[in-house]
Amino acid sequence: MRHPREQAFPHFQQSDLLFLFVIYSVTKLRRLAECIEGGERFQIQVAGERISVPPDAVINIEHERGDGEEELEFQLKWSCLKK
Repeated sequence: MRHPREQAFPHFQQSDLLFLFVIYSVTKLRRLAECIEGGERFQIQVAGERISVPPDAVINIEHERGDGEEELEFQLKWSCLKK
């Protein structure tokens, strides 16, 4: 039996590294969405650094187009209070 996420992406093979990256990314986005919906802090590790995003972070979505490429960016911004 195939995993439900595999069924959602039938054009990828399970052994394909791209498939694994897509699943990893989707999982992170899903966890972010759940934290936003639940008003909870979102924690993620990026380039070896642990980042903690507070529930009141401002969310912005930007789109850029040029030179035969398009980019969609999801940005989260929050204040850092110094102790």
